[in-house]
Amino acid sequence: MDYFYRLVLILIILFVVQIPAVQAQYESRSYEIIPAPDLWYNNVDGVRIGIRLKGQVPGTFEEGPHRLDAGFWLGTWLPTNPFSYYISYTEPIASISDYGSEGNIQAVSSMREGFQHHALRFNKRWQKGFDERDFTESGLLLTYQQRYDSEYTPFPSLWDDKAQGLVELYYRYSTPNHFGRFQLSSRLQLNVIDEIFPVARVSANQNFDISNSFKFNIRGFFGIAGSESSPQYLFMRSQSSAIQQVDAGLTRSKGTIPEPWVGSGIVQLSGGANLRGYTNNDIKSLNDGLPELFTSMGAVNAELDYPNPLNHVFNNIPIVSEFLKFRTYLFFDAGKSLQVNGSESNTLFADAGPGFSLSLNIPDYLGKPRGFVIRYDMPLWLSEPGDEDHFKFRQIVGIGAIVSF
Repeated sequence: MDYFYRLVLILIILFVVQIPAVQAQYESRSYEIIPAPDLWYNNVDGVRIGIRLKGQVPGTFEEGPHRLDAGFWLGTWLPTNPFSYYISYTEPIASISDYGSEGNIQAVSSMREGFQHHALRFNKRWQKGFDERDFTESGLLLTYQQRYDSEYTPFPSLWDDKAQGLVELYYRYSTPNHFGRFQLSSRLQLNVIDEIFPVARVSANQNFDISNSFKFNIRGFFGIAGSESSPQYLFMRSQSSAIQQVDAGLTRSKGTIPEPWVGSGIVQLSGGANLRGYTNNDIKSLNDGLPELFTSMGAVNAELDYPNPLNHVFNNIPIVSEFLKFRTYLFFDAGKSLQVNGSESNTLFADAGPGFSLSLNIPDYLGKPRGFVIRYDMPLWLSEPGDEDHFKFRQIVGIGAIVSF
């Protein structure tokens, strides 16, 4: 295996050296490969150095045919698996594509940070006019994935090492209405390797524009998984399932967010039922190696935005107002198991308090967010606080927005 890694390293070095020549050659054939250096960090690879490659027909700005997105990395601490890669190739289908309403076939292959993911996707988007926020998206995926190295995850009890072969359908919808904006997202997966089990997630968001200064946002969530599901597909009260956390670089591996923060229960990752006040309780159970997981969850999350002077300053700065937002809000979360598995707790969990968030977002050509959201939430009240008082000063730093418009 060491010989294989050395061979891959030599090939990467040769490839990087040849990039200028490759780019010139492809540009002459109406295609370009654009390289960029890339650095990242986790506690297993150390500093991960590599290169990102964008391939496209010149002048198409990620909207044309033959789109390539790839990356190759080396972990400088030379762990067991020091080399990693990600490759995505997308080809539009001209007969079912129009401006903003593309249909395409996409192939993805990735082995990085202890997790492999390989997929073949069919995607179709329908867009109303020229507003990227008004769309319908749907698709079919065939996916193979596996956690092959548990050293990368801060909580190994959330994973098994079984290979999963999934058939997946997804649907997303966004449209304005009389109240504000409505968004719907759903995903249905069926594992067809070894133990057959389904996983389904549905979330719906509605925004109410009360005035220029006040907004009310409400989200409903429903999730269900088969009793034979691997733990990474099951649901936690406070944050997203483990399988969803590998989609983002910040949460893919331990150490990118400092481990003491994660282990102390002050970092909450948005998603799932998102009962943010129970983050500390869930992390305690994970630290003990006995995670409290549910095969089904239903939840409601609500936030009432009120005006603040800092966002007013941002709104008065040209250009900055388009990308930088500071929110102040009051939140309320409530959820419980849907009792699909009769052995699960029937308790209704709820929390409430004030919160603040800072977001930097530079959308892509389809209006999809590219940036980050950092929240500071204070769940001052819990309905089921365990050994604590119902009312108590609690604080969490949240990564990502659960309600975003």
